[in-house]
Amino acid sequence: MRATTIPANEVFPELATNRAGTALRGLRYREDLTQAQLAERTGIPQRHISEMENGKRGIGKDNARKLAAALNADYRLFL
Repeated sequence: MRATTIPANEVFPELATNRAGTALRGLRYREDLTQAQLAERTGIPQRHISEMENGKRGIGKDNARKLAAALNADYRLFL
């Protein structure tokens, strides 16, 4: 039986408009962290993390580096 592939943008339509926020949410889930736990690790306020995940706030290079370090990821995913 051949596996069927589904494009990521069909499964996650928010990738088209909020790629960085979607990556942030996915990596946070991968690391099994709440927004509050990630805020504690990075020093970024929890409400800012929520806004970043929902595309209401840009991430910026400094925050991208902090998030990447806490989430074991490449900071460029957030830019």
